[in-house]
Amino acid sequence: MQSAYTVLILLMLVSVSKLVGRMIPLPLPLVQIAAGALLAWPTLGLHVALDPELFLFLFLPPLLFSDGWRMPKRELWRLRGPILTLAVGLVLFTVVGAGYFIHWLIPSIPLPVAFALAAVLSPTDAVAVSAITQDRLPTPLMHMLQGEALMNDASGLVTFKFALAAAITGVFSLTEASLTFVLVALGGLAIGVALSWLVGRLRTWMIARGWDDPATHVVFMLLLPFAAYVLAERLGASGILSAVAAGMMQSWLDLLPRQTSTRLLNRSVWSLLEFAFNGLIFLLLGLQLPDIIKAVTSHEASLWPTLAWRCLDVVAIFGVLVLLRYVWVQSIWRLIGQVRRWRGKSELVLLPDARSCWLLTLGGVRGAVTLAGVMSVPLLISAGTGFPERDLLIFIAAGVILLSLVAACVSLPLLLRGVQKSPDDTLQQEADEAWRRTAEAAIHALEAEETAEPGAAQDAAQAALAAELKARLMAEYRQQLDAYNDSAEARALAAQMDQLERRLRLRALRAQRLELYRLHRHHEVGDDVVRRVLGELDLSEANLGQVK
Repeated sequence: MQSAYTVLILLMLVSVSKLVGRMIPLPLPLVQIAAGALLAWPTLGLHVALDPELFLFLFLPPLLFSDGWRMPKRELWRLRGPILTLAVGLVLFTVVGAGYFIHWLIPSIPLPVAFALAAVLSPTDAVAVSAITQDRLPTPLMHMLQGEALMNDASGLVTFKFALAAAITGVFSLTEASLTFVLVALGGLAIGVALSWLVGRLRTWMIARGWDDPATHVVFMLLLPFAAYVLAERLGASGILSAVAAGMMQSWLDLLPRQTSTRLLNRSVWSLLEFAFNGLIFLLLGLQLPDIIKAVTSHEASLWPTLAWRCLDVVAIFGVLVLLRYVWVQSIWRLIGQVRRWRGKSELVLLPDARSCWLLTLGGVRGAVTLAGVMSVPLLISAGTGFPERDLLIFIAAGVILLSLVAACVSLPLLLRGVQKSPDDTLQQEADEAWRRTAEAAIHALEAEETAEPGAAQDAAQAALAAELKARLMAEYRQQLDAYNDSAEARALAAQMDQLERRLRLRALRAQRLELYRLHRHHEVGDDVVRRVLGELDLSEANLGQVK
């Protein structure tokens, strides 16, 4: 029962931290880390023992799967050059540069272990950056950070596992490791894509037979990242890349017919899951902080001088990570510009000014994936032999996460001062065109609709009723077309009518809901009817969007 109480307390704290984060001008991860540290204070004394393998298995697959699902694929492809250089090249550059620096700074950390630590410090967290900047970053920069965060989660953690294996076995060959890396990566991607495709085929087969219950399909989606991870690991491939590939593939398979209810439920469930898991990871970091500090200073005679030196080590490592990232961003950005000029393309993805370079550098915030990875470091190398400096590795990773969050909180708003994010005109034009074309298709379909069944006679009353209904529906779609008219006056009038209609519909829906409550209070309708009608009313109100 103690474990159940602990889980419930942590979930409650995740929810409360979200509310507190609205009142305190700090990023949510910092609030959650502080809440966990407060809960672990000796007065309260909540202690959570973590199994490294269980921690890695529970948290990483669903988070990586969700990242792959949400990533805009077209933007990922358009910015593939900068993203790949950040997600793969920068990771290797960081592993080598930061790895040697960590070994030089702290000789008690063996070189393979230093490489492993540098690898696990490579993944970035674009969600935290978005929360800090309040979506004010230029769209291409945000897409680059999102694509980098998605792909360097995989490349950084795969490199981390190789370095970890070298630290445990003491054997490392660059040629063999490079070949194995490629095979493991490609195998993980193939397994994730294949398994996701098979689940999509299974769901299509189920839907064709009328088995389209949303809850059943959502359960399949919840199990898919864990299945992809476990299957890939069992076959000797990368479970991390398999989970990412499964998420990216599933975003294409999410357009199955007769699945509107499933998609609505699926998005809600995954939003909840992602919020809860991210929050739990940072809460657990806060809960582990007292134990991490105690473990790091337990072998020393004095607490505060040792802790001060270790904190200086963390600051130095974080400074080197920022320096390496800035050098890489500057160099690669200039190289991409030179290559594009050689190819006769004068335009760049973004002008490489100093502000953009610093935004991209300081936007490399470390987060949940780094913590989950470092927590997965095994306790023992072999029977009776502990992993070298495991507690120090966790301390450094936790310190870098905190410093990167604090640095981003201070620097990014200053760099964005005076910058107004311009609307994405291309995206808005595409959305307007999509709405216009779909409304036209609906009108054409209604015009060609035969309301009478084949071979059946249609009386005058039925024909009149059908004509009235078709006219009503086509009037709604023509109203949508008016909203996307090129004339500014027509669009303004359509927008005004749309807001007025939304207000009237909202008032009518609320009146329906109040009447439903009254009927329920007077026992004129049962609970089943209330749930069914209330669900439809809520969905209708949600479809109205924000009413001004």
